[in-house]
Amino acid sequence: MQPAAQAATIEDLYRVPGNGKAELVNGELIYMAPTGDAPGYAGDEIFVSLRAYAKRVGRGRAVGDNKGFRVNLPHRQSFSPEAAFYTGPRAGMRFFDGAPVFAVEVRSENDYGPQAEMDIAAKRADYFAAGTLVVWDVDLLSDNVVRVYRSDNPDTPTLCQRGETAEAEPAVPGWTMAVNDLFV
Repeated sequence: MQPAAQAATIEDLYRVPGNGKAELVNGELIYMAPTGDAPGYAGDEIFVSLRAYAKRVGRGRAVGDNKGFRVNLPHRQSFSPEAAFYTGPRAGMRFFDGAPVFAVEVRSENDYGPQAEMDIAAKRADYFAAGTLVVWDVDLLSDNVVRVYRSDNPDTPTLCQRGETAEAEPAVPGWTMAVNDLFV
């Protein structure tokens, strides 16, 4: 009889080979492939806009891709969004403690199809269970580029198209971003 595999821990997440991107779900490290040009650009633009906002209002912290957020859900111990806004305590060299108030998931080329839709919905539910107020699902291939989901109405997103402005109320009060800025 073979011994049961030991569940991965947050400490294992700190030692992901090659400093790659991963999340800890159901005791397993879930590795994430590097993203491509267009999704990477969109995530970077959101981060830059959030960073300018945080500096202007003097509160919160804009967080770019490949940063870890430790959470304590029954089946999930971390998130690593493409961009986020965090209002919790500083974490020094460690992962952020708790979920961001605003999280951005930018779809890459493998984030399409029935299984991907279920996975994205489940992750969004986890964000809300961990305390995130607003989650953006950014889909550069859709007419509805930004779907703004809120914890108080998680099944009915606000849809934002090119030429429109997206926001993240109440998580990031007064912050907006032109959807066109997500494209090169």
